[in-house]
Parts: sequence; C-alpha cells; structure tokens
Amino acid sequence: MEMWNADGTRAEMCGNGIRCVGKYVYDKGYTDKTELTVETLSGIRRLSLRTEGGRVTEVSVDMGQARAAEPLSLTAAGEAVVCIPVDVGNPHCVVFREAGETLTDALLTTVGAALEHHPAFPGGVNAEFVQVLGDCHLRMRVWERGSGETCACGTGATATAVAAILNGYCDRKVTVKLNGGDLHITWDEKTNHLFMEGSASYVFEIKDYPLACEKLS
Repeated sequence: MEMWNADGTRAEMCGNGIRCVGKYVYDKGYTDKTELTVETLSGIRRLSLRTEGGRVTEVSVDMGQARAAEPLSLTAAGEAVVCIPVDVGNPHCVVFREAGETLTDALLTTVGAALEHHPAFPGGVNAEFVQVLGDCHLRMRVWERGSGETCACGTGATATAVAAILNGYCDRKVTVKLNGGDLHITWDEKTNHLFMEGSASYVFEIKDYPLACEKLS
C-alpha cells in the first residue's frame, strides 16, 4: 500500500486507508481470504476482515508496537501546549485539553498547523487534540501532516489511545470518537501490539480515470 498526502508527500502508513484496502480487495474479488497482510513503509500490517452478506463491514488492523516519548512543553502559534510524542509507524503528538473545552476549528488551523512544522519535529508531525470524556471514551480532532484537518485518522487514534493509557485516563480498551465516526483501540498486554478496529464502507467509485492528461494547446 502506498499512501500520498494532499500536498503530494508520501506517508508511511494510514490506518483508515489500510481498512479501505482490505474492503476493496475482498469486495472486488481479488481475494477470498479474511486474514490479509499488507506491506507499508512502516512494515507489514495484518488485517482481519469481518464480513456480512459477502461484503466487508469492519476491519481490525494489527498496528504493531508504539513508541512513546516524554511529554514536551512547546509554544505553537503563541500558545503553550504540552504534547506527548507517539510513533506508531508515523509520528504523532497528542495534546490533551480540558474536558469542557471545545476542540474548535481555530485550534486546529492555528496550533495544529504550527505543531505540524514545529522545530521539535524536523520531519513534521500529525497533531491530535483530545478530550477525555470518561469511561474509556475520548474525543479527538486531528491536523494531519501534509493534509490539514481530516475527518479521522487511524494511526492518530491509535497514538491517542497509547497516550491516554500511559497517562492513566483509560484502560487497554479505548473508544476514540472522531468527526468521521468511532474507532476502537485495544492494547494487548501479552504481545504489546495495538489493534485498531473500525468500519469500512463505500463512498463513491471513480471509473475510467484517465491515465494521462491531454496536452493543452
């Protein structure tokens, strides 16, 4: 799987994208297996497909192990923030906000955009802003490296769950609520692997996409 950001840069991994790949190859008949391996720039990822009526409805992805660093106190867009760096095959910084604080558009487009290019992250970073809702439920919005705000981020949800568990906000099963829907993250104690589970559904399909553009006169 290759994943390209909106600005033309290449991402190491995409948690939402890999679920879509699993659904596509099964629903289109390229495989009849429900256990798949997919090669990414972050390494091999293993998928378990759940089907209904011959179509994939949900996909669980073994996201491997995460690496979390000590919290960083930074200034971004003039605001002091404490972020937790977490690497799940691509880089993230997780910022927890107060439970009653709204995760506004302005927060994403100012602080999020500034964190993406902060000197603390020479290669850029995905910035997650998170509220702890209680009962192992988190609310998250994300500013993605190379794409800006997106409706959801599977690797970001995984990184957010890691940060929440390490800081005692949640146990090892976490629900992350995003603008695009919920993702369920489990941190397996025996293997130390993280598993991300979420739905996969068709939005639209492009047919007869031109392989080359006509030369303009």
